[in-house]
Amino acid sequence: QVQVVESGGGLVQAGGSLRLSCAASGSIFSINGMDWYRQAPGKQREFVALTTITTTNYADSVKGRFNISIDNAKNTVDLKMNSMKAEDTGVYYCHERGIDSRRSHFGSWGRGTQDTVSS
Repeated sequence: QVQVVESGGGLVQAGGSLRLSCAASGSIFSINGMDWYRQAPGKQREFVALTTITTTNYADSVKGRFNISIDNAKNTVDLKMNSMKAEDTGVYYCHERGIDSRRSHFGSWGRGTQDTVSS
C-alpha cells in the first residue's frame, strides 16, 4: 500500500509565496507521475499541475506563477506557489501514480493541506 502525505502551506498575504511538499511511502516500485489538485470552498476539485519524467503541465490559472519539481530518488514532489492570489485559496491535494512492489499500478491521494491567501 502506498501512502501520500502533504506538508507546507498555511496562510499568506496576496502576492506572497508558499511551498507545498508531498512525499510517498510504502511498497513503491516506481513513480510515473505526481499531480497537484485543489478544491476551493463550494467548488469542485480542479487540476493545478502535474509532472512526469518527460513532461510538466500547469492549469492556465497558475501558469507562470507556480512551479512543480520532482525528486525521483526520494519520491517527493514540491509545488512552489508565487504571486499568490485570493482565488488560490483552497485545500491542496497531492496525487501520485506509479507501480507498487507487486507490479500493480496505483494512484494514491493525500489528505490535503489548507492554503489561505488573504487580500
